Amino acid sequence: MTSEAVATVRVRELLGEELAHLELTPLCGERRLDRAIVNPRVQKPGLAFAGYYDYIREGRVQIIGESETRYLATLNDKLRLERFEVITAMEVPVFIITKGIAPFPEFRALCVERERTVLSSKCLSSTVIKDVSNFLEEHLVPSTYVHGVLMDVYGLGVLLIGQSGVGKSECALDLITRGHSLVADDRVTAKRYPNGELIGSSEGPLIHHMELRGLGIVNVQDLFGLAAVRERKSIDLVVELESWDESRAYDRLGLDESVHRVLDVPVPYIKMPVALGRNLSILVEVAARNHVLKLQGHHSAREFARRLELEINGAGNSSADPSE
Repeated sequence: MTSEAVATVRVRELLGEELAHLELTPLCGERRLDRAIVNPRVQKPGLAFAGYYDYIREGRVQIIGESETRYLATLNDKLRLERFEVITAMEVPVFIITKGIAPFPEFRALCVERERTVLSSKCLSSTVIKDVSNFLEEHLVPSTYVHGVLMDVYGLGVLLIGQSGVGKSECALDLITRGHSLVADDRVTAKRYPNGELIGSSEGPLIHHMELRGLGIVNVQDLFGLAAVRERKSIDLVVELESWDESRAYDRLGLDESVHRVLDVPVPYIKMPVALGRNLSILVEVAARNHVLKLQGHHSAREFARRLELEINGAGNSSADPSE
């Protein structure tokens, strides 16, 4: 049902379109652009240049700006070279020098010798730190791929899962014609953010497209308009579609509550049997509306069971012998 994906970013990805506005240019170490960045927090190695090397963490981007450069200029040549030798010996995936500042010749020479990648940007350190941090936080969060369809139904992220051919895409298409929005079809990318939020989206050429047996690939945005698609949505409810099994006892009251874990995040879960004549899109709509009511504190099944219990208890009490 799901496939785990290891969260990692290669240095070369910093040179892609998402950060093109930073105009990052390699100064050296182009052969090692495959180094992995594993921590979304960037660092400024000011303390390391001052001799406190424990501050440096492997796998982080190191930003060298004007303040670090000015401090290094106050050191004598021997001490400055000593600091450069120590920091370039560490497993730093990439150094980024901001404001178009030229690196110290001895620093660049050591980076060339040790194949350390150095990038240059004309932007301010604050801009580079903010944008690179946002990029890394987006790409380094835990992620997984789920085989299913993610829909926005009444503002709720509903993930439809089930065996291939059970009718997920057909149900989703019917929901789209009823005014709801497609987020992802077939391959849903799920990411868990530090605040615990679980976000689903589509990636690559599948964005805004659906595969329908007998019709092939269709572009939902072109067919139904911009309102019929969404780029991303929280995953709030999982509905599993399965072929109706006469021998199986299905929950008829709705008192049983289950969860489906995605990236270890528990998501409310409903198993919905598929049978001839059942309008799945309407059932999914009702499930979404009912879940919204639960979030607002109204649990229809529990309220019904409570009233039923009160009536049964009342009937039992009224049949008791009054002389007792």
